[in-house]
Amino acid sequence: MGTGKSAVARELAQLLGRAVVDIDAEIERKAGKSISAIFAESGELHFRDIETETTRETARSKKQIISTGGGVVLRKENVEALRDSGMVFCLFATPEAILERTSTNRDRPLLQTSDPLGRIRELLAARDPYYRGSCDYIIDTVGKTPKEVALEILEKFCLAPGK
Repeated sequence: MGTGKSAVARELAQLLGRAVVDIDAEIERKAGKSISAIFAESGELHFRDIETETTRETARSKKQIISTGGGVVLRKENVEALRDSGMVFCLFATPEAILERTSTNRDRPLLQTSDPLGRIRELLAARDPYYRGSCDYIIDTVGKTPKEVALEILEKFCLAPGK
C-alpha cells in the first residue's frame, strides 16, 4: 500500500493503450461497499477470499494492466493467476515514504492503529518473502513520478527474455 500501484498502472495503461483494472476498486464495486467496510463487517479473511476470486476472474483477460492490493501475494493462487496473465512487478517504497503517502487516507484498514509506521514495517517484513518470491521485478518508487516508474517497467518488460 502507498507504493503508487494505482497511479503507475494508470500511466502504464495510457502509455500502452491498454485497459487498467484495479482489483481493490473491482472488489468495492462487486461488494457494494468499501474495503474498510468489508474488513469491519466480515474481517480480513473474508476480504482475502473476495480478493482471490476477483484476482482469478480479472487475470483471465490478457493484454490489460492489473493493479492489486499489497496483500494479494499472501495467497499462492493469486500469484499463479497473475503470473499466468503476464509479468508481475512489485512496487516498493520505504516505510517512511508509505506513511507519508497514506497518512491522510483513513480508508486503510490495516493502518488504523496507534503506530501506523510500526504497522507498515511489520507488514513489509512479513510480506517481503512473498514479494521476492512472486515478482519478476521489484521497482523502488521513492522519489519517482508515476510516469517515471511506468517507463522503468516498460524498459524492464522490453528487456525480458522471450518478450
